[in-house]
Amino acid sequence: MISEIVAWLFAVFVVDPLHAEIRQRAEQMNLPARSLQQAQQCVTTQGPKLLERAGADPVWAVTTAVGMTIGWTSPVQLIDTRDPNCAVLAGLLQNRDSAEMEKAEG
Repeated sequence: MISEIVAWLFAVFVVDPLHAEIRQRAEQMNLPARSLQQAQQCVTTQGPKLLERAGADPVWAVTTAVGMTIGWTSPVQLIDTRDPNCAVLAGLLQNRDSAEMEKAEG
């Protein structure tokens, strides 16, 4: 039961915001439909794996969710960048991280 709650919280604080960020970035960058589909396919593939891990390892789930919320953990660290669909998502998220660092420095 606790693992189900942790997995649900992980979905709320990590997976759902990742979906929202993909949509937002796609609109801002005028991402081609094919790239958007690949990024969404990555989340569709990786999401259940992350939720399974979150249910099996609640400490990892809480640490990761907190790290993502406060900016210590990049979403890129959570996806399998060897998956061709995830390469698009990784590039999209890395561009976001670079832009945020530049904004913080400037």
